[in-house]
Amino acid sequence: MNIQQSDSTQTSNQPMKLMVVETARVVVEDPTANPAPLGLLAFGLTTVLLNLHNAGFFGLDAMILSMGIFYGGAAQVIAGIMEWRKGNTFATTAFLSYGFFWFTLAGLLIFPKAGLGTAPGPEAMAAYLAIWGAFTAVMFIGTLRLNRALQTVFLSLAVLFFLLAIGDITGLGWITTVAGYEGIFCGASAIYTGLAQVMNEVYGRTVAPLGVMA
Repeated sequence: MNIQQSDSTQTSNQPMKLMVVETARVVVEDPTANPAPLGLLAFGLTTVLLNLHNAGFFGLDAMILSMGIFYGGAAQVIAGIMEWRKGNTFATTAFLSYGFFWFTLAGLLIFPKAGLGTAPGPEAMAAYLAIWGAFTAVMFIGTLRLNRALQTVFLSLAVLFFLLAIGDITGLGWITTVAGYEGIFCGASAIYTGLAQVMNEVYGRTVAPLGVMA
């Protein structure tokens, strides 16, 4: 509400007249869909497949690289841009960061074979994984204001990065195998979280609980 003086030429001995101007509040509805399930599923499905490899079920082949580049990478970047449009800083940071993580991981595998640099040694890979683990641990703190499902995803992801870093720096294969099984759990929790959001929106009620914080 704005209050304006109706006559700026009034003298001081005249009573002041006030004019009340009503201002209308305009509410703009956001018609865009929730991009979080896309980002979570892109992360979750790709993480499960990569960690099936870490657990020893199959080798590292073009299937994992393709998933990492086109779904784990590109789809998460798209979801991150959509979250930016919605003003969600946490989701923007998470999806864009982990989307480009998959691009960097694919680059670490592809570039040396293409003659673009040397393959990273165990120390370099351990540093790479550890710094992503530290980033994820801080992001986990942010989920303490969100819901239990996301807390599970980020906590298990931080543990996964640190386990993989330890496996690389020590050269102990069994640690990498354990990390693989833990990563399968992490990816599955992200898949659950993404699909739960889809089902809850479709049915208009809580079909799959997310443990929303009070």
